[in-house]
Amino acid sequence: MNFDNKVVLVTGANRGIGKEIVQALLKRDVKKIYAAARNTASLPDFGDKRVVPQTLDITNREQILKATKTAADINVLINNAGIAAFTSLLDGPLDLLERDMNTNYYGTLNMIREFVPLLEKQAPSSIVNIVTIGAFVNFPILGGYCASKAALFSLSQGIRIELAPKNIAVHTVNPGPIDTDMAAKFESEKTSAEITAENIILGLEADEADIFPDPIGKGMFDLWKNDYRDLESAVFEMQHS
Repeated sequence: MNFDNKVVLVTGANRGIGKEIVQALLKRDVKKIYAAARNTASLPDFGDKRVVPQTLDITNREQILKATKTAADINVLINNAGIAAFTSLLDGPLDLLERDMNTNYYGTLNMIREFVPLLEKQAPSSIVNIVTIGAFVNFPILGGYCASKAALFSLSQGIRIELAPKNIAVHTVNPGPIDTDMAAKFESEKTSAEITAENIILGLEADEADIFPDPIGKGMFDLWKNDYRDLESAVFEMQHS
């Protein structure tokens, strides 16, 4: 992927990985970046006229439809917005588990369904779904989040096959622990959001279909590739040590 003169929409651009993706894109010769957030007042001052604030809650269909009108010229859709409930699948509040699925899976799916016709007009174009290494193994403390992201990874595989004839590429990004607000409760080594975002953009520029932008996430995926139960066993040891 070459970002020269591209128009990009980044959801969840107000903090964490989303904010740093915008910063990384600004180092390239992009034409425009729609920086989307539920509340545009929460967006940082990126100090660049190429950044256009976009009000967007991906669980709000009306706002998605409005975004297809204001951001109809995009070449690249980066689905970064997401949410995580720190709760168990067995006894956690069901409304929080449903919120994870409604945001991370259905919200992203609705974004894709509405923007695909626009991306087809701008082809060659791309969809980038920020998933997680938790799509490959479920961390019980984030049971609903991991389940929703596993569904998102499966969705990405399906639409990758379906959209290839339309010249729309589909990428997944599968980070491990990243130093963001979402991962603040994790006591482990974390990669900075800035480094993660730069590695994501580098992976896209190298046309990697599935990107693992940090060393811990990459190590977990390598373990999964050898034998998926090995990764499950590693999480078991983490949970019960």
